[in-house]
Amino acid sequence: MNAWIILGFAGIFEVAFTTCLGKAKFADGIYWYYWMAGFLFSLIMSMLLLTKAIETIPIGTAYAVWTGIGAVGSVILGIVIFNEPAGIWRLFLFLH
Repeated sequence: MNAWIILGFAGIFEVAFTTCLGKAKFADGIYWYYWMAGFLFSLIMSMLLLTKAIETIPIGTAYAVWTGIGAVGSVILGIVIFNEPAGIWRLFLFLH
């Protein structure tokens, strides 16, 4: 599989683990364990895929892309799922 595609999936799993962690914060009982299991699975997958991608892509480039996908995805999901504010400065700094 192409290393860039693998890196893209690693970034998607990064967004998934931050989302699961955010959902676990508000969960209780058995649901907390479900969200934490999703967090751990996503974290492991993200790291494994990032490790696979850096076999081909230079680590500095791969890390920058991986964190970029995670940052953009986490901000978007934070606004959509967690009703975080989407103020003008936040959007300006996010898009800039």
